[in-house]
Amino acid sequence: MTTEETKKSEEHSIFIGGKPFMNYVTGVVIQFNKGANEVTVKARGKFISKGVDVAEVSRRKFLEDKNVSVKNVSIGSEEFENKEGKLVNVSVLEIVLKSN
Repeated sequence: MTTEETKKSEEHSIFIGGKPFMNYVTGVVIQFNKGANEVTVKARGKFISKGVDVAEVSRRKFLEDKNVSVKNVSIGSEEFENKEGKLVNVSVLEIVLKSN
């Protein structure tokens, strides 16, 4: 993937964290309203279920007119260093939504 493709991919990505739920839903809807054909919802660890909810609420409640569907779902794990300096694995979920 080229640097430009990576930048464009991250531009249309929503990273799920501790902010209020509707902030993420709004982010997905705004990306599609700005003309994005695909938006990726990315979540790790305890935020995975929130990521699924964001994708589904965005798709079913706010983007019905754009006929958005789930293009791809991928799972995996990432290794990172925690606060104590110990390497730990965390689960990762990516949901790619596509406007038809």
